[in-house]
Amino acid sequence: MNRSDFIKGAASVTGLGLTGNIMNNQNQIIDRPSSTKSLNLKIIDVKTFVVNREGSNENFVYVKIYTNQGITGLGEGTLSARALTVQQAILEHRDFLIGKDPGDIEWLWQYMFRALRFRGGNILMNAISAIEIALWDIKGKALGVPIWELLGGKARNKVRVYIRANNALDPKNPYKQLKGESFNGDETKQAAENWVRRKNEGWTACKASFISDDMPPTGRNTRVRDGIKQLQAVREAVGEDFDILVETHGKPTPPMARDFCKEAEAFHPMFIEEPGQIEDLGEWERLRSHTSAPLATGERLTTKFGFKELCHRHLVDYVQPDVIHAGGIMELKKIGAIAEANRIEMIPHNPNSLVCTMASLNVNMCTPNAVMLEIGSGSFCCEQFRDMFYGATVEFEEGYALPPQKPGLGIDLDEEVAAKFPYEPKRRYAPLDHDGSVSDG
Repeated sequence: MNRSDFIKGAASVTGLGLTGNIMNNQNQIIDRPSSTKSLNLKIIDVKTFVVNREGSNENFVYVKIYTNQGITGLGEGTLSARALTVQQAILEHRDFLIGKDPGDIEWLWQYMFRALRFRGGNILMNAISAIEIALWDIKGKALGVPIWELLGGKARNKVRVYIRANNALDPKNPYKQLKGESFNGDETKQAAENWVRRKNEGWTACKASFISDDMPPTGRNTRVRDGIKQLQAVREAVGEDFDILVETHGKPTPPMARDFCKEAEAFHPMFIEEPGQIEDLGEWERLRSHTSAPLATGERLTTKFGFKELCHRHLVDYVQPDVIHAGGIMELKKIGAIAEANRIEMIPHNPNSLVCTMASLNVNMCTPNAVMLEIGSGSFCCEQFRDMFYGATVEFEEGYALPPQKPGLGIDLDEEVAAKFPYEPKRRYAPLDHDGSVSDG
């Protein structure tokens, strides 16, 4: 299949004993199945693809599920420095999935999650997430509609997005990388200039790290002080109406987090992300009592169960589940419902490839409290990935992503292109404190 064939094929699904009629844009009656049951779909194969992202420390993990009717589904399970482990976890579900109806998404998810006593965790949930996303892709293609149409229809007309301040994207051509310097150490003036460039490009919100990885010999107070100086410089540069999202990545100790968040209040960040670790909700409760700054976390949590107490106790203002870590598309919807019941908004974490972006974008479209979406560098990192997805992309308009219109995810994986970038071993290095001890990173 070439790029032209893919674009044409994604716009419609040919009849395979289909029932039910809908009107197309030309007011012509076209056949569509009333459910996937009429297609007698069965899973016939499950394959994984581990793709080296050139020039980075990451390998992306994909799964394709094949059916007896020629409809395939694509999912992603990328997990930093654990590509081969996740790949094997996906393949361990292959024998179970073959012969099953891919339309029974909830039942398949429940079986994969609950069949064994030792459940959950990032490896297993990434595998289940990848499979679940691929199943929704199949269902959307089979029914001829984008996934958000299957999940209740639109809750909004478009999705507000944010990018990282040093990952410059051209809104008109996301694969064209604009100039964007890094934001590190004492480069306060350079950082502020970066943010102004992003604003001038048409974005309305950006995120950057304001806590350095490097531990100076003078100790932790220096990291807090430098971070606040940078935050102040950025706020003065972009003005009051531009949203600043502060990434701390779990680096601060509890005293650092309290000091940083308290001082950051004056510069009105939209939220401060991961100022604490996820293991102890008591740490978040104590931090909450010391600051009025909006707080956010969730990218490392899995399933609705990981978010229940966080939301019920109102420890954050925004939850940030990741569709390929938390359990997939429907699990993200369920997490959003838990957050909505507690008047907490959801901004999905999304640093990975276009598969993760399209899955997340579909959830945002149909989830009332999913108010924004991260667009990470993995979605539009290089020409390699545009070719790998047949040229598919996201359309942006004035800081918003327009809704997906093609059936399913709206993209597919070119297996020949993917094969050109086989797995390469990558290492992740933990940051070290000045005394040589391992720090949170």
